[in-house]
Amino acid sequence: MRVYNPEGSTLRKDQKEMMKALVAFAEICEKNDIQWWLCSGTLLGAARHKGFIPWDDDMDVSMLKKDYRKLEKILAKMDNEEYFYQCIKTDPDHVNAFGKFRKKKDPVMSTDQRSQYFKYQGVGLDVFCIEKSTRFASHLAKFFYLNMQHPTQYIRNSFLRHMAIKIVQIINFGLLIPICRLIGRINPNDEYRISLGAGFYKSKFFMKDIFPLSKMEFEGVEFPVPGNTDAYLTNIYGDWRKLPSQEQIRKSLHYPIYIKEIFGE
Repeated sequence: MRVYNPEGSTLRKDQKEMMKALVAFAEICEKNDIQWWLCSGTLLGAARHKGFIPWDDDMDVSMLKKDYRKLEKILAKMDNEEYFYQCIKTDPDHVNAFGKFRKKKDPVMSTDQRSQYFKYQGVGLDVFCIEKSTRFASHLAKFFYLNMQHPTQYIRNSFLRHMAIKIVQIINFGLLIPICRLIGRINPNDEYRISLGAGFYKSKFFMKDIFPLSKMEFEGVEFPVPGNTDAYLTNIYGDWRKLPSQEQIRKSLHYPIYIKEIFGE
């Protein structure tokens, strides 16, 4: 089997930096009484590998909207030499409807065209919130927001680009996404999804699977996880214990530096 992150590799070094960021993030949340949990590939890594998925090049955490809003206010004002909270409010080129708690130093270029404009490009973790919504409403919000934002990444002039980004945000967060949110409240199954506009409409979550939270080891440290991790992961991945193919692994990587290191491309 291919070795993806041997000691001394760039990926393994950056995974250790991500781990430091996660510990710092957890301390901020604990200090401010903010409830959160490992999610997506990071939770999968905890359950299947007791740490990073060997080829994983990012981290994911999640929380309810009330905690997310509280955390965003705290982190948006954060003055930290090492970390930066990247969101719509702190970086005009970060159009994603979720935040990124990341290192200021040691930038890593993403495959995302827009990342070249970011204030900081260090490794870190994606911070998601979930809200009650249906697949249809979430997909509709993605269609509106991300399709409208897509062309703005090709505008080289920063003033014009930021103006275009802001116009798209006003139209979407002021009108279209609230309409999608209302549609998503017609939700007999009480399904939750990642915040509207983020684009992740397929994965669904249920409060009964999340709360009460539990603890699980990740890289030797215990972090909060959904109470029924098996059901939570099954809703996202199906048979989450099954390892992906080499091609699936390659497609999952976000950064060319790791693709080249692992696959020689």
